[in-house]
Amino acid sequence: MTRQFYNDNANELAQQYLSKSFKEVHQSWCQLLPAIIENPNTRILDIGAGAGRDAKHIAQLAAQTHGDKNNTQIYAVEPASILAELGAGQTTGLKVKWLSDSLPVLNTITKQEVSFDLILLSAVWMHIPVSERARSIRKLANLLKPGGKLVITLRHGQTDEERKERKMHTVCADELKRLATDVGLFTILETQKEDDKLGREHVSWQTVVLQLPDDGTGAFPFIRHVAINDGKSATHKLALLRVLLRIADGHPGAVLRRESSPFGERVILPVGLVALYWCHQYKDLIDDRKIFQTPNKNPNMGFMKADGWHKLTKFKSADYRIGNLFKGDAAVALHKTISAAVSNIKTMPCRYIKLPNSDNTVFEVSSKTVKAKDSIFLDLQTLEQWGEFSLPESTWLAFNRYACWIEPVLVSEWVKTMASYSGNAQYKSPENQYHLYQSLNWEEPKRTTTEVRKRFEQIRENLSQKEQQEHMQCVWSAKSLKHKYDIDHSLPFARWPNNDLWNLLPTDSQINNQKSDRLPTEQKLKQAKERIQHWWQTAWLAPSVLEPSSSLIKDPSAIVKNEQSQSQRFFAEANLALPGLSSDNSSVDDLFEALIMQRGRLKEMQQLREW
Repeated sequence: MTRQFYNDNANELAQQYLSKSFKEVHQSWCQLLPAIIENPNTRILDIGAGAGRDAKHIAQLAAQTHGDKNNTQIYAVEPASILAELGAGQTTGLKVKWLSDSLPVLNTITKQEVSFDLILLSAVWMHIPVSERARSIRKLANLLKPGGKLVITLRHGQTDEERKERKMHTVCADELKRLATDVGLFTILETQKEDDKLGREHVSWQTVVLQLPDDGTGAFPFIRHVAINDGKSATHKLALLRVLLRIADGHPGAVLRRESSPFGERVILPVGLVALYWCHQYKDLIDDRKIFQTPNKNPNMGFMKADGWHKLTKFKSADYRIGNLFKGDAAVALHKTISAAVSNIKTMPCRYIKLPNSDNTVFEVSSKTVKAKDSIFLDLQTLEQWGEFSLPESTWLAFNRYACWIEPVLVSEWVKTMASYSGNAQYKSPENQYHLYQSLNWEEPKRTTTEVRKRFEQIRENLSQKEQQEHMQCVWSAKSLKHKYDIDHSLPFARWPNNDLWNLLPTDSQINNQKSDRLPTEQKLKQAKERIQHWWQTAWLAPSVLEPSSSLIKDPSAIVKNEQSQSQRFFAEANLALPGLSSDNSSVDDLFEALIMQRGRLKEMQQLREW
């Protein structure tokens, strides 16, 4: 096993790697690095980081370039644990995050839901068997930002012993370039073979630098084809695309896993979540607005059943949110509504959305039968019961990165489609179509801090003055919150509407005014880590402190109490909203790391002002 060899020989190999500098080894392409590092928010991935020589050089260059304003993120991936420990020692004090991962899967990296300006594979490609190279290059292409660069050094020449012990394979630049072209990358540099820097006569090296075009992943033409050109007997296709976009934009933690297929990498989501969002977007549109979604003046769609949808007519779309609990008849009806929606999604849009000029379907549903119960708590684990929804990774990434450009196209086409139906004749004229646009406003959460403010007051009333000074502090400044305070959205609500418990933090009013709707820097978040986690523990996770009142959901006939503990709700919300967390995560340390990741995603995607 390759990993075993590198662990067994870690010290000797580390000494060998560190005997040559970054510039000696990467002289052929290092002239490209300054332009990449010039961006203080650049993100770089070093796969097969070994003893940390390259990650250290890049991190030092970024620190020298930007000083205190350095927000560069460097990820060093090394599957050999002993070698990785030596590498981490080399980068102590630098902004380098070490992870254990390997091609072609890169599970740990892809769970972060981030993309990179530069990916470096130094002395790695020869370890990847020919059968796994197409999948590996697809994975790497999907991890690049538009315009991002992929640097691969190719080792030519291995002894029989190296082939056996280190699992080395023959490499070819032409093969690599062909695979790159297949996934939309183009070659910007290909060097001639160069002598080995360690003086090994049988070894030579070659460097290939690839780049992703600025027009993204190639998913846009497909999305546009479905939205604009594809035939539509109802609004199902547009509804599904918008649901997936909303999940990708707001819930990066929804990804259960990624897997390979003959046609490329795929992202797997809980189909129950897709169905819940499906019901959310149709709820007010059909029940309140009475706008037809089919051409034939039939108010009923396939998922609207007498024992499901029609028993929930007095609920609103806002009730279908993660962290809510339904009880009794409402829970049974919601179970049946989600099951009907899963079936409808599977037999309608998934069956008919195909690649242009192809019989291959794009989306797949593997559904399971779920027995209706008199209680349903809406979290990721519950929604996994209905089975899985699969979509191309390239489509997921397009939705994830470019939602603000794609959604207006989907909404516009949906309006045109509804206006063409005979049942909606009163909206046919352009001047009346604004009613249709209004009906498609996604019911966003309304900005609120009331619940968390009540919790703060409950805790404060049960503490002595001395305990209040110790425990009731501003998370940003550590000031004691004696009188005037605010509840702050750590990730600004104006830019990312989210009222989850983990995102709401007690702050000094003056500090909160200074922060306004700006995004805290990574450094500021990390400085506040201990106080943020202390608040989480005190407010939601520690039963020894005053037990909070149950969260409520309004039932038409009664108040339904959420008997799930607040800690379950706390993690249900966080594990879905933040990237890289499993559905059963209960670690506040992992949650905080995911918060840092989401901060970086928002900074990158929305170019927010920082505080």
